[in-house]
Amino acid sequence: MSDTPSTIDRKTQNTNWFRSLSARLLVLTVSFVMLSEFLIFAPSVANFRLNWLHEKLNAAHLAVLTLDAAPDGMVSKEMESTLLTHVGVNSIAVKRVGMRQAMLNDMPPNVDESFDLRDPMFFPLILDAFQTFASENGKVIRVIGFSPHDNKTEIEIILSQHPLVEDIRAFGWRIVALSLFISIITAGLVYLSLQWFLVRPMRKLTSNMVRFAENPEDESRIMIPGSRRDEVGKAQQELSGLQRNLHNLLKQKEHLAALGTAVAKINHDLRGILSTALVVSDRLETSDDPKEVRKIAPTLISAIDRAVNLCSQTLNFVGQETPPINVTKFCLAPVIQEISEGIKGDIRILSEIKQNRELEADRDHIFRVITNLIQNSVQAGAETIRITLEGEDQDFWLLDLEDDGPGLPPRAEKNLFKPFQSSARSGGTGLGLVTARELIRAHGGDLWLLETGETGTVFRIHLPHHIHG
Repeated sequence: MSDTPSTIDRKTQNTNWFRSLSARLLVLTVSFVMLSEFLIFAPSVANFRLNWLHEKLNAAHLAVLTLDAAPDGMVSKEMESTLLTHVGVNSIAVKRVGMRQAMLNDMPPNVDESFDLRDPMFFPLILDAFQTFASENGKVIRVIGFSPHDNKTEIEIILSQHPLVEDIRAFGWRIVALSLFISIITAGLVYLSLQWFLVRPMRKLTSNMVRFAENPEDESRIMIPGSRRDEVGKAQQELSGLQRNLHNLLKQKEHLAALGTAVAKINHDLRGILSTALVVSDRLETSDDPKEVRKIAPTLISAIDRAVNLCSQTLNFVGQETPPINVTKFCLAPVIQEISEGIKGDIRILSEIKQNRELEADRDHIFRVITNLIQNSVQAGAETIRITLEGEDQDFWLLDLEDDGPGLPPRAEKNLFKPFQSSARSGGTGLGLVTARELIRAHGGDLWLLETGETGTVFRIHLPHHIHG
């Protein structure tokens, strides 16, 4: 039976996670903590074994001291058995200055292995501890060491290793369990810290680079640096600067490319404008009538103004950069009212926007965009413009500007938002719509033509509710 797509997706996600930086950090953290715990575990087990045997030597010395109080230094077999059972050994022998002075049970079992604790060495103790941890329970061992009460007295005991093996294993497993617990807690804390301070910012950087690469001309995709002052914060600032420079270079390249198309148009328009100015200036030169001069002069001034305006718009378009966004909250209705009062021409603006409806954007940019759209409608011959705002319950506002003009000519509609090509009037550059769209896209939104025809034209502005400026 083949895997379903969802099963394949889960397997892919699991595989990707195991290959991710997060998984590697987690595995390395657990490994390093366990290595540290092992370095603690080995001497801990060796020390436990050493203390355990020293306690046996101490108990054996105390048991032998009872012989000093007994007549002739002898005790009964029952007492001897009781003492050996109490200490937990099979035989005890005491020597002072190399001479045996006392002994309990002179018939001990055969010894499998001997350990000398009189001059313990660090690494041999660790090796003996691990051997004890893994040895068989039935072994009989001999232990020789100095009495804890008198370093001139040697104690030799013979005992079964079974109690020591059981105790050292219990102690070892407790240490292992505690080490695992500590390593998991430590690894978890280190993992979360690395996730928060390193992995998440790196994912954000990577995601932003991928998103920016998809459309580097969209200014809203430029990385917004955080407030961090460490290496990650420096990387965010450098990436943001790099993206902004690339964005400006691409836009300037686009403008320069459009300028090539505009040269022929500017040449034609300027020749027409200057021809008019030349004819008018010739008439002024040959005229002696002041009234005729006053009548002709405005035409000459208008022609020169149109020539200057055409050149200025072209130069501004080539060299301009989108101004930075100053995001504020403002009511849109007063903005529409202010625009209506400043528009020249006989046009009626009907705003259906509530007085308290707030936008989060750059007020000056929105003012400029709506003004450009309304001026285009006025120049196209519209008499009424209806403005509506929807999308309160969505992530984006939908701002529509609908006029009752004759609609866009096929040529203008085809070349819409193309500089120097989309103007529907003589002498126009078509830069108004291009600039308006760039300003809206800088907010993370868009501007497009919704519909056009004999009954009018509708432009729609797509603007996000929340904008990071």
